[in-house]
Amino acid sequence: MSTRKGIMRFFPFALLTLLLAGCGEEGLTALDPMGPQAQWLFDNMMLSLYVMALVIIVVFTLFFIAVIKFRKKPGDEEIPEQVEGSKTLELTWTVIPILLLVILAVPTVTGTFMLADTTPSGPEGSGDSGEEELDEDEIEEDGVTIEVTGHQYWWQFDYEEGFTAGQEVYIPAEEKVEFELHAEDVIHSFWVPALGGKVDNVPGITNNLWLEADEPGVYQGKCAELCGPSHALMDFKLIALDRDDYDAWVEEMSQDPEEFEPAEDDETMANQGREVFEQEGCIGCHAIGGQGSEQGPTLTNFGDRETLAGYLDPTDENLDEWIRYPQEVKQDNNMPGFPDMEDEDMEALIEYLQGLSVQD
Repeated sequence: MSTRKGIMRFFPFALLTLLLAGCGEEGLTALDPMGPQAQWLFDNMMLSLYVMALVIIVVFTLFFIAVIKFRKKPGDEEIPEQVEGSKTLELTWTVIPILLLVILAVPTVTGTFMLADTTPSGPEGSGDSGEEELDEDEIEEDGVTIEVTGHQYWWQFDYEEGFTAGQEVYIPAEEKVEFELHAEDVIHSFWVPALGGKVDNVPGITNNLWLEADEPGVYQGKCAELCGPSHALMDFKLIALDRDDYDAWVEEMSQDPEEFEPAEDDETMANQGREVFEQEGCIGCHAIGGQGSEQGPTLTNFGDRETLAGYLDPTDENLDEWIRYPQEVKQDNNMPGFPDMEDEDMEALIEYLQGLSVQD
């Protein structure tokens, strides 16, 4: 087989690879920044791209000029004049790269200090709008700090108000929020592409990160460090709310555990589901309203979640499959399966879990 035929056979696969490289999850991109940190990263990426494109254009232009202008022409028998030791050329190709490096270095260094300042801001935002910034006491009182713990293969979010959320983290929009990053088992990495860069969650070490959402919305998050067979499914949602809505959500999540329980005399299916939840030992791994174990994700607001198991649509059918066969849904996770649960009990349990909501 000729070399040309081999190249032609390889070409469709190369083209397919190029097209597939553009595929990805919706919202999981750093090319549509929705926060000041992400915007800084995007701007510097584009600045680097422009500088590199300029260098490539200049180099190739000079290359083709040299190839065309100084090529050997018919009748040329003499050796061309040799030019060497030009101080002008030496200075040119020394000074220009230095200037380009300075252009890249200045925003990089200043931005590094900006990213390192993880101090949260209060309701007035980060101060970029030109309004007077909050003093230290106001920041300490109103700034939001959230502890993030990575587990195989789910996320735990602990709030200063004393409650825990799982798989979805809520923040106030237009405010700088600090995240304290931990890991329970292996190294994970906390990443919300639309809002900023990734930072690792390392066992035994606390790393810090700040993010800010320009506007309310749901932002896709992901573990960006290979952590086991289900690493690709270790997703989460970051939900940014207006400050008033965020305060209302915090108040609802901070209620006494009794507020999340069906009334004892309630004969509805949800109450039966609560009994199944306790009898099957689910409470030994999952807490609701702070009551129960937190070995697995907290289920306080399970009915409000955008996804199930971090990536599935939260339908009754998917929840049934998840409870019965968790290893088939998310390989190597720590949840035991309940394949033999009676259909009536499963229906009641699903009714109870889907009804766990803190939203009106």
